[in-house]
Amino acid sequence: MTQTVVEGLAERWHAAWSGRDPAAFREICAPDLHYEDPLTPRPLGGTATLGVHAERLWRAFPDARMEPTGEPLAGGRFVALPVRLQGRNTGQLDLLPASHRELIVHAIFWCELDPAGERLWRVRAFFDAHAAAVDLGLLPRPGSWRRRAVHALQGYGMFG
Repeated sequence: MTQTVVEGLAERWHAAWSGRDPAAFREICAPDLHYEDPLTPRPLGGTATLGVHAERLWRAFPDARMEPTGEPLAGGRFVALPVRLQGRNTGQLDLLPASHRELIVHAIFWCELDPAGERLWRVRAFFDAHAAAVDLGLLPRPGSWRRRAVHALQGYGMFG
């Protein structure tokens, strides 16, 4: 696998997440794709399922865009893609109303390529979902009075 192939896959991966076309994942992912991230209750199978997952993001963050934050790192059949996902939450996120807050999430996609080394086959995203929930106002900020009140209600005490 050459650096050119890896860079091409990375560019198309960013474009698929930013492009609002769920079918775009078919071009860069193996048909039997296995995908996981902190917001999936179980691994997703196949490009169509990943497209549905992406549509959930696009509904909540209509202006979401993914950009690289560094060069893709590759070795053998494995690739790490450091990215930044940015957007404003102006749409409903599942049952939660829009917060209208800007969100910036740094993530790393750890990817295994298919046996031919041409498509993403197994993809796992790593990011801080707790920090994202705090940024969206879904959870109180550490050290805030709101956080202390929640801890008091949970039985942790005011300064625990």
